[in-house]
Amino acid sequence: MTLTKAELADLLFEKVGLNKREAKDMVEGFFEEIRKALEEGEGVKLSGFGNFQLRDKPQRPGRNPKTGEEIPITARRVVTFHASQKLKSAVETLKPGSNGTLWH
Repeated sequence: MTLTKAELADLLFEKVGLNKREAKDMVEGFFEEIRKALEEGEGVKLSGFGNFQLRDKPQRPGRNPKTGEEIPITARRVVTFHASQKLKSAVETLKPGSNGTLWH
C-alpha cells in the first residue's frame, strides 16, 4: 500500500484533531515548503526521517534503444533522498513484503 497526501491529511484529522480542511492545508503547506526550498537550491533536512538534496548530473552519452544511435543525455539537476539512520533502522525491522508488519 502507498500512503497518499489525502490519506496523510486524514491521519492528521484523526490523530491530531485538526478539522479536515486544516489537515489538508497543513499537508499541502508542508510539501510546498519543501518544494520551494529545493527550487531555491537548498537541501531539506528532516531530523529522524532523512535529507532531500539536489545533485547536478553532467551531460553523458546515451543510446536510442530502438536505433542504437548514440545521443547525448543533457545535463540536469535531480532531487535525491537519503534516509536517516533512525528511519533505516525502523524499516530494517519490517518483514520483507509485509506492509508494515514487524518481525516477531
